[in-house]
Amino acid sequence: MVEREKVEKILDQVRPSLQMDGGDVELVDVKDLKVYIRLQGHCRGCFYSQMTIKNGIEKILRKNLGEEVEVISID
Repeated sequence: MVEREKVEKILDQVRPSLQMDGGDVELVDVKDLKVYIRLQGHCRGCFYSQMTIKNGIEKILRKNLGEEVEVISID
């Protein structure tokens, strides 16, 4: 099981990169090994948003919390 607090700390490391492009990420929920997020600002609806989620956020979370973690974007 993934702890919400740990996810928030990891997302805090990602936020500066997103904020440089006028965006951000909100942690919506954590259930078992699924992390539900919502992209905000310029990141929301961006052409590269899925790449940001899978190749950025999910990759970092998996590195720190285990390969089983899955990130799901909520609009």
